[in-house]
Amino acid sequence: FINNVVIMETLIKNVNILNPNEEIQTSCNVLIEDKHIKQISRKKVSTKNNVKIIDGQDNYLMPGFIDCHAHIMANGFHKEENMANPLALHFYNAIKHGKQTVDAGVTTIKDCGPADIGVKIAQKKGLFIAPKMEISVTPLVSTGGHFDLFLPSGFDMEIVYPGFPKGRCDGPLEVLKKTREIKRAGADFIKVMASGGVLTTNTSPDYPQFNVEELKTIVEEAHVNDLKVSAHCHSLKGINNCVDAGFDSIEHGTFIDKKTSHKMAENNVKLVPTMLVHDFLYHSGFPAWDNYAAEKTAKLKEIVKVHKENISVAYEEGVDLLMGTDSGVIAHGHNLEELIHLTDTGMSNDEAIASGTINAAEFIGKKDSLGSVSENKIADLILVNGNPLDDVSILADNDNILKVIQNGCLVKNI
Repeated sequence: FINNVVIMETLIKNVNILNPNEEIQTSCNVLIEDKHIKQISRKKVSTKNNVKIIDGQDNYLMPGFIDCHAHIMANGFHKEENMANPLALHFYNAIKHGKQTVDAGVTTIKDCGPADIGVKIAQKKGLFIAPKMEISVTPLVSTGGHFDLFLPSGFDMEIVYPGFPKGRCDGPLEVLKKTREIKRAGADFIKVMASGGVLTTNTSPDYPQFNVEELKTIVEEAHVNDLKVSAHCHSLKGINNCVDAGFDSIEHGTFIDKKTSHKMAENNVKLVPTMLVHDFLYHSGFPAWDNYAAEKTAKLKEIVKVHKENISVAYEEGVDLLMGTDSGVIAHGHNLEELIHLTDTGMSNDEAIASGTINAAEFIGKKDSLGSVSENKIADLILVNGNPLDDVSILADNDNILKVIQNGCLVKNI
């Protein structure tokens, strides 16, 4: 007891500790005290009488992964469901999706919309099992651009409710006000739709959205408030606009080229390529009732053809890649399959793992507390059946994620 507060201890015995960029530490014991890693030792560790003991059985203990592009509340972003479903269902989706994501070995996400501050608070209070969340609330979208859900019928399919701002805005004054509104709603970072996309009709991934003046206005206001800015962007011109405006990350980056990759690397702009989502959608298709399926599939065909090759160029030019999946556009729980796609671009297994752990933790400002199995860091950990440095695809099979620990608590146990 400290000041009449019970200190809970968990001892994980007989594990091999795998941190990216480090030698594997074999035959270790890890003592967790409350939510922090207290001690790592190859020797016997002194514990309290009520310690909970987990036998690691010579498996591999790793940091929990950070998915830098997810949508925990989304279930495909079908406008028809926005129209038909009651608002409450929109939130209850997060319960199922949260557990699926944790079971896949992801303990933190950057949610790129539409998780709001209430969902983040509920997870933090332990009301449901889900990854910790850095939230953007809702993205900034231009009129007629990607995720402007105003239909030709005159109906607007954007979900709104008290406390949740609409994302549509145009011109420097409107984007300034909208950035402030989203910050007021509790955003940890700002998400901007800076090009067309696959899921929205009458937009093309080739075309940029928002002009440079608008983009610079968003960045200046966000950075004044210590918020990073991320761009959904496929378009080459759009990527260049965002780099020139001072964005912190580009999400997707489909049509990036060598020259732009060099510029991104020089300006320390991160790239979250989300290769899994396009490959998954292209091979799985869209629901039979989706009236826009043919248009979406045609756009996907163009993207899949060049995406991985272009990301390989970015990697070779020194752009820092971060793991992100766009889960929510596709089914949740497939997150670590993205690591296979990252290694296909030329990354080593170690580099791919780092992109979803220590490097991701640094990007979200949590390197001191997350991203590695280290003393004094928060115990967000996964126990893996096999060594992913030998075969990273081990991590893509959720059955190989034997245990997940979040804040020192066991939240998955096979």
